[in-house]
Amino acid sequence: MSMFKARVKEFEDALESNEIDIYKLRNLCFHGIPDVGSFRATCWKILLGYLGPKRCTWTETLSKKRALYRQFVEELVLPPGLNDGDNQGDANTGLSDHPLSEGPESAWNTFFQDNEFLLQIDKDVRRLCPDISFFQQATEYPCDIVVHSKGERRLHQRVVPTVLSSANVERKGLGITKINLITKRSNENYMAMEEGLEAHWEVVQRILFLYAKLNPGQGYVQGMNEIVGPIYYIMASDPDLEYRKYAEADCFFCFTALMSEIRDFFIKTLDDSEGGIKFMMAKLANMLKEKDAEIYDKLKEQELYPQYYSFRWITLLLSQEFPLPDVVRIWDSIFSDENRFEFLIRICCSMILIQRDLILHNDFASNVKLLQNYPPIDINIVLSHAVSLRG
Repeated sequence: MSMFKARVKEFEDALESNEIDIYKLRNLCFHGIPDVGSFRATCWKILLGYLGPKRCTWTETLSKKRALYRQFVEELVLPPGLNDGDNQGDANTGLSDHPLSEGPESAWNTFFQDNEFLLQIDKDVRRLCPDISFFQQATEYPCDIVVHSKGERRLHQRVVPTVLSSANVERKGLGITKINLITKRSNENYMAMEEGLEAHWEVVQRILFLYAKLNPGQGYVQGMNEIVGPIYYIMASDPDLEYRKYAEADCFFCFTALMSEIRDFFIKTLDDSEGGIKFMMAKLANMLKEKDAEIYDKLKEQELYPQYYSFRWITLLLSQEFPLPDVVRIWDSIFSDENRFEFLIRICCSMILIQRDLILHNDFASNVKLLQNYPPIDINIVLSHAVSLRG
């Protein structure tokens, strides 16, 4: 117990300094952030670069960014003809822009295009983390301008749920389309809430919609829901109510910061670039070859290529392979890694090496199954193994 207390004390001291020693904080977080107070939410904000090292800047940063996010919601989460202000019946907005107008400047044209990716987002967020009920529950801090809009600003109402029973769409924009990214499935789609209330999945939907609107070069790619889910979960579970109240805005900026680092995983044209997914998979294969040539040769001989399993592991930062508490613990280490994603590759390599005996005895089909549905394991074993690979 005293060891735990000592660890908590280290975090308190690190976070109370006027200027955070980033090197020291990284080192602390790498070994796991204690589930105490706002430690994890605060550390992730710093590690992802949303908050700077000088504590005196935090209040201003947060109030500016949260106000900016509110502006995004006000301006972008509404159908044409509902622009805020009193000019709803104004000739300029009402008549010149008709729903059937196909001009590139037409707000309706954009609206219908938005609905295409919104359909995919809607489908993906209704299945977030089915092993816990969190995302189906109501948030204590629904977005007032959305939940009191008589449904007009509710994004899911734009896309009719009856279309959603189809199988999940193969992801666009990625070379290896045959590999299904999403493993954990919930049989039921989460239900939307009535006027005045909002479920957590509806909040995540808005974050992803705004991200896609503000990053048109990338838009929404399936799997981003699995990246935003754990970040939102941590922000929206913050015991500090003042922070929890702004979980949506803070999550949006943390997610945006993380995506700026991993966006190359999601862009097909960058597959071969240094940050691209093929490059990362090759890095894993090389590490495996160096650490255990026998396993490497076995997988090669079975033609069990890295993209069959590690494509999803790397792209989604292992968020699909482990239960949420384990994912959060893994991300403590990944976010603290100064050589971003170097440690992620070591974790992936360890996952294979830990199953060494099984892999050497299994046939192709059993090995695919093993690596695509990784068996339950104490996550600390995997992380310790990954640390040992550094040597």
